[in-house]
Amino acid sequence: MPAFRYVAIDPAGKMARGVMEAANEAAVVQRLRRDGHLPVRTEPDTGGSFLGRINIEITRSGLGAKDLANFTRELSIMLAAGQDLDRALRFLVETSASRRLAAVVEQLRGAVRDGDSLAVAMGKQGGSFPRLYVGMVRAGEAGGTLATTLDRLALVLERQRSLSSSVRSAMVYPTLLFIAMIGSVSFLLTSVLPEFVPLFAQNGAKLPASTQLLVDLGHVVATDGLYILIGLAVCALLIVQALRQPRIRLVFDRLMLRLPILGRLAREVLAARFSRTFGTLMLNGVPLIAALGIVREAIGNRAAVAAVDAATVSAKSGSGLSRPLSEAGIFPVRMIYLLRLGEETAQLGQMALRAAEIHEEETRLGIQRLVSLLVPAITILMGAAVAGIVSSLILAMLSLNNLAG
Repeated sequence: MPAFRYVAIDPAGKMARGVMEAANEAAVVQRLRRDGHLPVRTEPDTGGSFLGRINIEITRSGLGAKDLANFTRELSIMLAAGQDLDRALRFLVETSASRRLAAVVEQLRGAVRDGDSLAVAMGKQGGSFPRLYVGMVRAGEAGGTLATTLDRLALVLERQRSLSSSVRSAMVYPTLLFIAMIGSVSFLLTSVLPEFVPLFAQNGAKLPASTQLLVDLGHVVATDGLYILIGLAVCALLIVQALRQPRIRLVFDRLMLRLPILGRLAREVLAARFSRTFGTLMLNGVPLIAALGIVREAIGNRAAVAAVDAATVSAKSGSGLSRPLSEAGIFPVRMIYLLRLGEETAQLGQMALRAAEIHEEETRLGIQRLVSLLVPAITILMGAAVAGIVSSLILAMLSLNNLAG
């Protein structure tokens, strides 16, 4: 009997992983549900083979954010219009402008025609559909609200795309300005300043101290620049590896949230992500504890994960989740207030989505403010660097004039 790996939310709201032998993936899902678990992902077990896992990762044709959002929106429209799933998937295959998307949807349609549910079929395309996505589709199928679920998922994906596009667009000019600054300073250090060295050598004089310092710096950049870049890349890799350690990552995440400007923006991003994911899950019929378990996996900040864990414990005891989230001191007060209001009025999902809209807008405004500060800062830094180099050049020229006099 074949074996399948699975990821599920257990009755305690924690992420459970394991291997189960069953006739097919549908049997795995049924057994997990019978045991009180909320299945998130199932896939054939490769026997733990390293080469097998590598092969699966290579052969997956993942969808980009744009393709995934378009697929979700179009499928939700087709299902809401009364089309059956097979016809809707066939239509998407025939009309898709992306070959990659068409191939993935064709595989989904084949799996569904073979008897798999849509969520199980998506679980087989692990590189294309995130765990949260598959879990929500599974809950929508179980509750008979697949079209509504996909509509909400499309809204989540479209808002994420909008926010990511805003960030990328806002960072284009500061990035170009920073590159121009590095290029200008490097050119002055490596090509302009060294021209003064022979003049002073011929006259038996020494360069001014500031000019000599910049010449030495330019020599280091010209001769060892490649090694410096390699060293920086190695340091970056070591930092990335260190951040994979839970304790180090927890300290780093807490530090990021305490930074003066970036910390506030990070808290707004966390609030928007938590509220949007949690509210969508609640409105989709996912139980509170299971929803918190899924949010825990999707939030991406160790300090926030600890706060969600505390809220999960509080929710299990019937004390609500707004109080422990407030005590953590991570999420903005506005989000806590709206969640408390949702608990009191039995509209937790609606209030969470309302909080998401507010904090997504705050995130956009925060990014605009950050860019408005970043551009002048880079301009001032560039001007100061160029002014320092030019002043050293002028000082060297004046020294030559004095020598000639």
